[in-house]
Amino acid sequence: MASYGRFAEVYDQLMQDIPYDEYVNWVIKNAPSAQNLRLLDIGCGTGVMLGKFIAQGYEVAGLDLSEEMLMMANERLANSGKQVLLVCQSMDELEGFEDLDVITIPIDSLNYLPEQSQVEATFKGIFEALKPGGHLFFDVHSLFKMDEIFMDSPFTYDDGEITYIWDTEAGEHQHSVHHDMTFFVQEEGTHFERFEEYHFQRTFPIQQYLTMLAAAGFEEVNVTADFSEDAPELDSQRIFFHAVK
Repeated sequence: MASYGRFAEVYDQLMQDIPYDEYVNWVIKNAPSAQNLRLLDIGCGTGVMLGKFIAQGYEVAGLDLSEEMLMMANERLANSGKQVLLVCQSMDELEGFEDLDVITIPIDSLNYLPEQSQVEATFKGIFEALKPGGHLFFDVHSLFKMDEIFMDSPFTYDDGEITYIWDTEAGEHQHSVHHDMTFFVQEEGTHFERFEEYHFQRTFPIQQYLTMLAAAGFEEVNVTADFSEDAPELDSQRIFFHAVK
């Protein structure tokens, strides 16, 4: 069983190698001028990217399924000087948003939906929430990462304050993975607190994502890989989609 409250506290430290600035630059380069445009960040986590989008001039809102993550995002953004709407909601049940200019689903958040029908519902809800000409940006794990790289576990990490052991096994669906992580986090002196996290992720072939996007109404979609402008290859690890309503 996942312990999202405790995981939220160590999330930022574990995600320091994510090139958030490159992600924001990808959005800015491909979307219209950021000034006063309305952006919804789905799977916003602790609000790191929300803060960066605010700095670029966007009027932002965030959505996440974890109340603990949203609490940390609210604390992070309190000093931004702007009121930020943060909503605890599953992305496949998106409601309450309309006439948005940009929607992002960053850092493989979409892969946490276990069923294809949920991905389809997410795309449909996003299409309806965007204004004509609005932009959707998201990334997912590639088949290669799911089927090959993740299967090379166990993975370990130790920075002196946080240690984890990360085991994976193939899920019941094709291109899916069960993640089992055991954390040891330093509290005081030599005392470490242990807690466990369980996550499930699933991805689909690129063409299947394109088919689902088309079914939702998106006609213009560009696909790249690994924080570059290059087309995906067999050993690409992260696939990026930019769709326009």
